[in-house]
Amino acid sequence: MEITPMIRAEIDRYLKHQGISMTEFGHITDLNVGTVSGIVTGNRSISVNQLDRITAGMGLPPDYFYERYVKECIIESPLNWRKLSPFLYRCAELDRLDCIQSVVSLLLDTPIYIPLLFELAEDLFHKGYQDAAALLYENVAESERKQHSERLAVCQYRLFSIRIGKDQAHNLQTAAKFEPFVDRLDEFEQLDALKDLANVYRSLSMWDKVYKLSCQMYKLGQVQYDLVHNSKREMKPGKKLSRPLFVYIAYAELLCANACDARGKHEQALVHIRRYADLSWVKENDLDTLHWLGKFKQWAQINTYVNRLMSGDVSVLPDYVEYIAGEKEIFAELLNIIEVANQYNVNVDHILKRFEPQIAAYQEVSSTDMYTKQFLPQQYIRFWYKMAKYSLNKGRYPYGFKCLIIAFEKAVTINHGLLISNCVGLFERFKAYAAPELLARYDMWERIDQKDGFNLSYS
Repeated sequence: MEITPMIRAEIDRYLKHQGISMTEFGHITDLNVGTVSGIVTGNRSISVNQLDRITAGMGLPPDYFYERYVKECIIESPLNWRKLSPFLYRCAELDRLDCIQSVVSLLLDTPIYIPLLFELAEDLFHKGYQDAAALLYENVAESERKQHSERLAVCQYRLFSIRIGKDQAHNLQTAAKFEPFVDRLDEFEQLDALKDLANVYRSLSMWDKVYKLSCQMYKLGQVQYDLVHNSKREMKPGKKLSRPLFVYIAYAELLCANACDARGKHEQALVHIRRYADLSWVKENDLDTLHWLGKFKQWAQINTYVNRLMSGDVSVLPDYVEYIAGEKEIFAELLNIIEVANQYNVNVDHILKRFEPQIAAYQEVSSTDMYTKQFLPQQYIRFWYKMAKYSLNKGRYPYGFKCLIIAFEKAVTINHGLLISNCVGLFERFKAYAAPELLARYDMWERIDQKDGFNLSYS
């Protein structure tokens, strides 16, 4: 078995092989010759900054010595957070999660390091080093002995935020795991957590969950708004909401309205819409507040149209179409129109013709926002699924099946069981009109549906 030389030995061998003196190497690495000499002779410990300079001076990859650094300079030395913290940070920057885990494993049995690891995780999380932060949060959560502590809840919230993605089956598991920890968060952080959690369930069409969490967010938001404005209460240091406080109250009403409409409770939905349409009670008047007030006014107007359409009042369809014609993003609205057409057997060919260029150019866009990242793929699938349903019902089989293929293949990509089953169910209804090559593809779809156990109703 090959024996790997110690870091100091390899540096010394390199200098001799290259014929470089310690003074010359000090100039190359921008280190004092005494520092170089102390490191090579073993009379001086090596900081990660010095190691990085030496590694660069030798023309090696930045993390070349990192595994040996853990063994030689951390495991075999007294633990020193001032030395460990910069190394862990560099490991995060270089994605050396294995080295992070090796170091963290040494620290978990010493309670004083748990809050330090948590603070480092928070710093890495906010700076975008998600994988490294997740590793630290996992270790802190495992070691947290106070199972009702706020720190444990924050770890679970951060892990939830990091793990939410496009795989909807995975998102459901992630949301269910985090949900019991929401009440343990600080009140202000609870508001953001409830918003994020409700939006995940919204993307999964779990409307009872959406309504319950939104009501919880509404009540908590009202309490906090009253405390801030009537008792001159200030937010705790370090606690900052991602939006103005009133937004959580209004957004809770919007989510409740969305849930009610989706469950066919259109009168109840209209009550919620009216509540977030009237925000005259808001006391702030800064630019951020004015921005959000404008957004809710716009949403209330368009969702009032949607509410009336979904309840069967198709007389507002022309006004709705003219309203969305001036908008940049119209596909959520076009999806509403297609749903109304399918539900109430309305001919919307003239509307689809009007927006034909936009439909032809429609493609999924990427986003870093948690909800949008989940919502856009689902909206994309539902749009093409509903277009397929509308076209197939009209007897336009080639185009209908083309839309259905787009919807199904994307639904498989994000592992959305309900939408996969919907696509398979729609194909089942119209497979007598499918071309032979589509029948062969359908057999594959059916095997996927049965393999994954999607025993869900078709809409």
